[in-house]
Amino acid sequence: MDHKSSVRERVFGQLRKVAYADSRFHFDFGEFIADFQGSEQALERLVNHRFYQQAQVVFITPDNCLEMLRYRALQDGKRILMTTYSIKRGFWLLDPDTIAPERWLYAATLDGMERHGRPMTLAQIRDELPGVDYMVTGTGAINEDGVRFGKGHGFFDAEWGMLYRIGKITTETPAAAVVHDCQVLAETLYPEVFDTVVDAIFTPTRTIEVADPHKPTCGIVWDLLDPTMLATIPPLRELQRMEPQLPPL
Repeated sequence: MDHKSSVRERVFGQLRKVAYADSRFHFDFGEFIADFQGSEQALERLVNHRFYQQAQVVFITPDNCLEMLRYRALQDGKRILMTTYSIKRGFWLLDPDTIAPERWLYAATLDGMERHGRPMTLAQIRDELPGVDYMVTGTGAINEDGVRFGKGHGFFDAEWGMLYRIGKITTETPAAAVVHDCQVLAETLYPEVFDTVVDAIFTPTRTIEVADPHKPTCGIVWDLLDPTMLATIPPLRELQRMEPQLPPL
């Protein structure tokens, strides 16, 4: 953890030079994933990549750098599954077929998604949605092998674990990270058993594809889960209640 903290400190110092401040969190990168100079070019690389082109249902995290991706996905007729407020407000579905086109841009924002999206329980996701085709996230730092260092809370790994456990994603489901070039590290990092290593990294200047990325198959490791996350995140408590009825891993 000390090594991770030192990596974040080093990267966040560089990121401050190119990031856009958040009106709520200023430059506190421990509280949000920032948008940054050149994110438009990074997103253009993503939407022209085969993973996005082949996807119909896309999970997109509520990160600042992905707001315009959510708008683009609605324009492209894709359904978006996302979470908000550190997963504490649960999963939401944005469906372009049920949102007026003139509201798509607002629906792509964190405030607008709750006005125009549909809240979904894990049971509803399991029973009503087809598989999620693509998982997209921002992150604090990442190396060229796709190992992420986020804000340190593990939200994306929890989202992967929940969706994997209810059968909506598999080890073949691609995952991607959108970051500034200064957030990409050359050093070797080692994922934990529950860490989701991405298949592709999109920066303003590069598309990095990762060979044989590690995808966790453990669901939620309850013994290692921060008790605060279980206490404050309703979907985790729902999954815990569902566990006895789910097939064994």
